[in-house]
Amino acid sequence: MSASGRISVAILGLGGQGGGVLADWVVQLGAHNGYVTQGTSVPGVAQRTGATVYYVEMIPAGGATPPLLALMPVPGDVDIVVASELMEAGRAILRGFVTDRTVLIGSTHRVYAIDEKSAMGDGRASGERILTAARERARRFIGFDMDGAAEAAGSVISSVMFGALCASGALPFARTAFEAAIVAGGKAVDANLRGFAAGFAAASSDRQAVLDAQPVPALPVATSAQGQAFQARIEANLPRAAHFFAIEGARRLMDYQDADYADLYLTRLEGLAGNADLIAEAARFLALWMSYEDTIRVADLKVREGRFRRVRDEVKARDDQIVQLTEYMHPRLEEICETLPAGIGRAILASPGLSRRLARLFGKGRHVETTSLRWFVMLNMLAGMRRWRRGTLRYQTEQARIEAWLDLVRSADPEVAIELVKCQRLIKGYGDTFERGLGSFNRIMQRYQTGGLTAAGIARLREAALADDKGDTLQAALAG
Repeated sequence: MSASGRISVAILGLGGQGGGVLADWVVQLGAHNGYVTQGTSVPGVAQRTGATVYYVEMIPAGGATPPLLALMPVPGDVDIVVASELMEAGRAILRGFVTDRTVLIGSTHRVYAIDEKSAMGDGRASGERILTAARERARRFIGFDMDGAAEAAGSVISSVMFGALCASGALPFARTAFEAAIVAGGKAVDANLRGFAAGFAAASSDRQAVLDAQPVPALPVATSAQGQAFQARIEANLPRAAHFFAIEGARRLMDYQDADYADLYLTRLEGLAGNADLIAEAARFLALWMSYEDTIRVADLKVREGRFRRVRDEVKARDDQIVQLTEYMHPRLEEICETLPAGIGRAILASPGLSRRLARLFGKGRHVETTSLRWFVMLNMLAGMRRWRRGTLRYQTEQARIEAWLDLVRSADPEVAIELVKCQRLIKGYGDTFERGLGSFNRIMQRYQTGGLTAAGIARLREAALADDKGDTLQAALAG
């Protein structure tokens, strides 16, 4: 707080998290307790898909002239920063809003940004680095999983942040004044008061902010007769280190295709001679490759009941509310032809004139409302083509690629074989993403086949390929 009593509050959040509601509560809180208060917001849709800065400035009323209040936070001049997610706290630190005069209140949960999720490798930013910076830069840091607290309280994260703000003591108002602001808002009062109480209790504790440890996954347990037979086969024929991924892989491929496809997966694993680490890595990456994302798989995932239920949970839709879900889909001619019977698809792609004419039909993406009857039925019919997948061009192409990869793995020394298996990380997604990854994979395999590439060399090239999606880093590494 400045000598004049001015208080500045910056709230950084993502769209849909209630940052505007929180800012309104803070404005009401100040206005109803003897302060001239002003709130503004600047949406930053180019930042992290909807990140917004809300700014509240307040100064005690009663001066000779009306005060002039700022419209945006100024680096080095912010008393309180409230961040609805860990990377938002990091963004506040980077922008200079957090200094030794600032009380930083931030949630430690993560909402991964688009560039983190679309990275070729593990593109996640380091949460531990942000926690360290928060403790070093801020006058005081209050951090805990506010999203989890909101879920437990049956409320929303904005009310939890408001409770944490109250408990921090950074604002000169009593708890009853905070609760009165929620009541005055008139929206979901009971739920918001529960969230407020949860946030107040968590922020009042003396525990240090830590990132939640990733739970150790339990070994999957088969429930169907076929699944139990596969599990018994895995436990009898594969090393213990491979059991988790092999059981999960068999389950995934039964869901992707059928029991015969899962049987092929286990047969391929059993044919790998090598140490336990090799088979464990192969169990993971072979399952990923065999469940490649063709148009049939994408359609299947889009129309599953569990997905609609998850979306309703994420947007916190009530039972009496209708949710409309619109997807952006852009299947290219290549994906369409790969879904056709192999002979037909291959003939179309082999004809430049026919391909050129048909490509015009698929040059633009489409907005598809999967909650409408028309598109749901169409995608459901496409998902039903799973029974004919083995006859498609894509199936035959991918199985040939997989077998060629496994031949290289089987003929290599164990250390080299493990690195060859891990190169499957490059192959992911569909469309242009898949083509880029496959291109990088093929370049590394070709270099290996020419000779002189050690296990360390394969690992170095793989990491170079994961460094950028354009392949420039890999090209430089290959040239070197």
